[in-house]
Amino acid sequence: MNPLRSVGARLSLALAALVAGALGAVYLFVVPSLERNLVNAKLSQLERVAPTLRQQLLNDQLGVNDPDFVGNAATAANARVVLFSILSSSPEPALGTVDDSRQGASSADVGSDPVALKAATTLETEHGTVSRGDERYAEVALPVGDSGYVLLLSGSLHDALGSVHLVQHRLLIAGLAALLASLVLGFGGAAVFARRIRRLERAADRIAGGSFDEPLDDPTQDELGELARAFDRMRLRLAQLDHARREFIANASHELRTPLFSLGGFLELFTDEELDEETRAEFLATMREQVDRLTRLAGDLLDLSRLDAGRLRVEREPVELADVARSLVDEFQAVARMGERSLELELDDAARVLGDDERALRIGRALVENALRHTPHGTRVAVRAGGGERPVLEVADDGPGIPAEKLRHVFDRFYRGEGSLASGSGLGLAIARELAERMDGRLEVESEAGRTVFRLVLPPAEAFSRENVPVGAP
Repeated sequence: MNPLRSVGARLSLALAALVAGALGAVYLFVVPSLERNLVNAKLSQLERVAPTLRQQLLNDQLGVNDPDFVGNAATAANARVVLFSILSSSPEPALGTVDDSRQGASSADVGSDPVALKAATTLETEHGTVSRGDERYAEVALPVGDSGYVLLLSGSLHDALGSVHLVQHRLLIAGLAALLASLVLGFGGAAVFARRIRRLERAADRIAGGSFDEPLDDPTQDELGELARAFDRMRLRLAQLDHARREFIANASHELRTPLFSLGGFLELFTDEELDEETRAEFLATMREQVDRLTRLAGDLLDLSRLDAGRLRVEREPVELADVARSLVDEFQAVARMGERSLELELDDAARVLGDDERALRIGRALVENALRHTPHGTRVAVRAGGGERPVLEVADDGPGIPAEKLRHVFDRFYRGEGSLASGSGLGLAIARELAERMDGRLEVESEAGRTVFRLVLPPAEAFSRENVPVGAP
């Protein structure tokens, strides 16, 4: 794998780019702003003192002929002071140097000073910056009344700009150090995250390969920790599903093999043996039972596939739960007697719900069949239809109950209780729960030692009746 394409390299480069961008913004905006502020501060200082110096010049008895004026003015302004006479103002302005505070040096460098020339032309106070040689200066020039003179104050920006250049230099050094530190720290931090991501990748490969035994433990509380815990929950769930799948294959194989083996044996007897009519009838009845057993298993699988595909249609109409309860007791009474169990009917007030009559009966069959199959001989099973604000269909038994650790799995697909009483494909209750949810209802279960209750709860039919009352009806 290309190291530059790794997560660590990308994160460290992104951090370095962020730091470089921040430093570049400081360099491009803060430093010029600092330079501008220092220049403006110098200009403001000169502009404050310039009118005072002009007034002193006008009030001085010697005026422009005072030999000490520019020297004193330079000290007060902390700048070079030059007094010009205006030789001509048009077409091109020209100035002559009268006095310069820089004694003993030539004034030729300011003879054509642009700020002074502009003040001579406009006869107003002007300011700006000029460069002479390798230095920059902040300058203010103003006319001296109507006397034909211009006073120039020129302050060096060497110290101020030197501070700016020092800031620039140190900023570049600090920026390079920050970039290097961000690359090192970013790559180190990203490497830690990359190792955790690789752990998740290896865990995903193990899970994809069907290995669900090794847990994925990440105690951190960040997003990767949450992702690791989600992976571990997925591992546990897939392990449960894989276990259920294996059990289903074994159960389905057993459920298919037993009736098929039985049917094959009876067919051989029919072929090879001379049977009397009574024996033939008995064999045919047994074969019919095995065919019914295969039919139920195929029906369960077909219903499950329709539910998953969303092709199972559910009606919405008023259903009398009392009628459903009676049908269930009539249908399973003989089965209960054969298993030495009592099946009783209990009816309360009228219980009308909104749902599908056939699907409600299908759910009831799964509940009654489950109670008769998973309880010992002598158990009492009651089918109850209750009304009121919460109409329900209940199937209760006084069997041994369901252990708490297994109770939450009774509606899982392919799940079968352990023990000698467990049989079937493990799909009946799972299909029943999904059918209840399709009718906007739910299946509930309560169990303790000596009592288990499965309860089907559906919306009351009164809601349907109110929605269908014609407008204006009483």
